[in-house]
Amino acid sequence: MAISMDTPLSRVLGPKTAKVMAEQLSLHSVRDLLRHYPRRYARRGEMTRLDGLEVGDRVTVLAQVKSVSTRKMQQRRGTLTEVTVGDGAGSMRLVFFNNRHAHLDVGEWGLFAGTVGLWRGDKQFTHPDCHILTGDDDDWARAMVPLYPASKDVSSWVVQKSVKLLLDDAHSLEQLLDDPIPAAVRERHGLVDLATALRQKHRPESQEQVDQADERLKWDEALVLQATLAARRRSAALEPGIARPPRRGGLLDAVDVALPFSLTDGQREVGEELAAELSREQPMNRLLQGEVGSGKTVVALRAMAQVVDAGGQAALLAPTEVLAAQHARSLAAILGPLGRAGELDGDPAGTRVALLTGSQKAAVRREVRAAVADGSAGIVVGTHALLQEGVDFADLGLVVVDEQHRFGVEQRDALRAKGTRPPHVLVMTATPIPRTVAMTVYGDLETSTLRQLPAGGGGVSSSVVPVGEKPAWLDRAWARVREEVAAGRQAYVVCPRIGDLEDGGKGDDGPDDADGAPPPEEKGASDKRPPLAVLDVAEALRAGPLSALRVEVLHGRMPPEEKEARMRAFAAAEIDVLVATTVVEVGVDVPNATVMVVMDADRFGVSQLHQLRGRVARGAHAGLCLLVSEAPSTSPTGQRLAAVASTTDGFELARLDLETRREGDVLGAAQSGRRTTVKLLSLLHDEALIAEARVEATALVEQGRGLADHPELAAAVAALAMDDRATYLEKA
Repeated sequence: MAISMDTPLSRVLGPKTAKVMAEQLSLHSVRDLLRHYPRRYARRGEMTRLDGLEVGDRVTVLAQVKSVSTRKMQQRRGTLTEVTVGDGAGSMRLVFFNNRHAHLDVGEWGLFAGTVGLWRGDKQFTHPDCHILTGDDDDWARAMVPLYPASKDVSSWVVQKSVKLLLDDAHSLEQLLDDPIPAAVRERHGLVDLATALRQKHRPESQEQVDQADERLKWDEALVLQATLAARRRSAALEPGIARPPRRGGLLDAVDVALPFSLTDGQREVGEELAAELSREQPMNRLLQGEVGSGKTVVALRAMAQVVDAGGQAALLAPTEVLAAQHARSLAAILGPLGRAGELDGDPAGTRVALLTGSQKAAVRREVRAAVADGSAGIVVGTHALLQEGVDFADLGLVVVDEQHRFGVEQRDALRAKGTRPPHVLVMTATPIPRTVAMTVYGDLETSTLRQLPAGGGGVSSSVVPVGEKPAWLDRAWARVREEVAAGRQAYVVCPRIGDLEDGGKGDDGPDDADGAPPPEEKGASDKRPPLAVLDVAEALRAGPLSALRVEVLHGRMPPEEKEARMRAFAAAEIDVLVATTVVEVGVDVPNATVMVVMDADRFGVSQLHQLRGRVARGAHAGLCLLVSEAPSTSPTGQRLAAVASTTDGFELARLDLETRREGDVLGAAQSGRRTTVKLLSLLHDEALIAEARVEATALVEQGRGLADHPELAAAVAALAMDDRATYLEKA
């Protein structure tokens, strides 16, 4: 039977095995099975650390039968068989009722799979799956036994035998595989061919072979990813845009005069970089990352002003209506009369700043759309409403996307498509990004970084409030809030949940509320109960420690007009304490707010906590962020919170975030609930390899006919582009 990488497993393994593999392991094709790599290898006679197993783990162990005993049960009918197995490092008990076990003899080696339980202090398997290794079982006589990610009904040895069928197929593996890495690239980097790599990965003779296979298979993942991104960069570069050079005496010069502060060196440097790129026909595609409070919005405004001076329009896409409205207010405040052209008190030499959101009344939206269409609105700020049909620009010259992690590539492209020619694109994020993530997730963009913070800020200090160990500290936290309010300042209290809604009260006003959430293995003690909710906490504070203060709530399920009114009231100091969800995480700017209390802080990820505390100390006064958690200070969760409290360096925290989260989460695949095609590549440990792959991919795409000269790599890129599991290219 002739097979290919796309052949369904049902044709190779039979419908029954294929069905359960598809349902439980998401393995559908020959390609899926060959790319389902062993998670580790066992070596006969070597320590596989039975004593290192944790209760609740579902594992497969390689061990030798040490003793077998069967007896009648006293409390009920039937027999109980107890088997002790060992691996040289430890031992554990296997329990079978009523002879429901394979025939086991002392001295035999076998693979035993099950969930680790506990009986009278000793670890045990109850009714484990067993596979006894015989002299005829040539694969298991190998020096290294592959142990695969398995499931309830698909054991490691079922996967192993299925892979063996493919590797031993009469059709050679070389004919089955199309190697995506060109021979010249393999030779330059000392890589084995794909067939050799797969054989060494699934049936290795030594650790050296495993390492050699891993290096090659990581290159597969990195090169296909980087070629996909390089193709996007080349495609964008081949579409000529419109040059938007600066003009003396225009809006940009007026903005610089109107700014109530001096630009930092970093803002000037990045500004010059953007100005130069905007002056070229080749469309700019740039990522601007910067610390919270580093002044990205001012940099973006200056770029927008340059485009307006050149006769174009700029659109700023924000993830929430709260942030969009705030951006519009901030830009209008900086521009003054220059942002109100056409109005009675406007400066005719300026332009108009327009706001477009989904919650605006129909008449307002019609008026804004008309101003956008005729070009009188030179700067347009909005939410997803900007992407809708009927929003047409006279001459869209620059697209600014704020908080890119809330948007996908497809949304960025939808806004770009509204230009008569491809507009320049500036993507901004306040979440510092490690270099490997920037090269992989944002690899179609060039990167600029703002590290320097403007002078004059009070800075923010952070402390963990371990209420499980020191409950009295929470009383002190509320006392600090009262002290700040008594001094004329304001506070945020952030909770992970809204509370008392029909859907159970989870979530907020965007699809990305889980961004930055801690991985499952990093959850804290508070996960033993439901997360604290805004509505419940606000009620308790009004009735208790903050009863004398003006306490209000803010969350994403409130009507847009009410949210906007609540934020305006808080900005006007008509509210002392705002109890909110992560709707305040991004961009909310109230300089008088100096303290933030994050409840159930262990529910939030490292980067998200850094974002949240960036909401305080935005004025001249020093800020305080209190991270409240029941997690023990010695636990991994407690240590993670302590690390956040110990530094305000967002780039250091970004690396910590990468260390504590799964690779797929960082790449975004976890948001879709699907597997990621990146299985071996590590963004934390493979920076050099990813950088080399980026160089090779760029050269392959830009030389000659590009990917057309490398059909195998082109096919892999096309498969990735069509794969709905490749969401890490769409979301960061």
